[in-house]
Amino acid sequence: MDQSTLTGRLLVAAPLLQEDPFRRSVVFVVDDANDGTLGVILNRPLPTAVHEVVDAWGPYASEPAVMFSGGPVGEGSGIALGMAGPDGGPPGWTPLEGLDPELGLDGVGVVDLDGPPEVLGGALGSFRVFAGYAGWGSGQLSEEIGEGAWYVLEASAGDVFTTEPERLWPRVLRRQGGKLALLSTYPDDPGMN
Repeated sequence: MDQSTLTGRLLVAAPLLQEDPFRRSVVFVVDDANDGTLGVILNRPLPTAVHEVVDAWGPYASEPAVMFSGGPVGEGSGIALGMAGPDGGPPGWTPLEGLDPELGLDGVGVVDLDGPPEVLGGALGSFRVFAGYAGWGSGQLSEEIGEGAWYVLEASAGDVFTTEPERLWPRVLRRQGGKLALLSTYPDDPGMN
């Protein structure tokens, strides 16, 4: 698989991937380079409101306005993603590099949480904060994809900023059709079937 195409794509956990925190996860790839891949888990909302962690950003958070567990790496740090409005991105918003223009995600970028929320937040159409991230070293993700642990699928802004994160895994699989749509109904515990 051509690694340069992963930025802006989804990594959807195959049912065989049972390890936490990746079980039934949907990861949005934020950066994919020769030295590794970084992404955030889109369907792990936390019980903590955004305003409890980054107070001034709370009013700008997309629903549900809670922190999300972005992954097991750097859980004490945050990554914020925002969707630029029709006038483009404000200062403090950086578009994702290497995005395939065909994906329609050209408005998605990283938001600098040290920037002024009253300027940045008001200029963003959507905004989400993730605690931690998912990361893979050089070649590690390709190996996992080759083993069948992940499906690499196209993302939409609606996936990144979904209002129903708990339904994202089956919804993304279902819209693929065929075998993947069938997997969307895979029981949570196949032993109980």
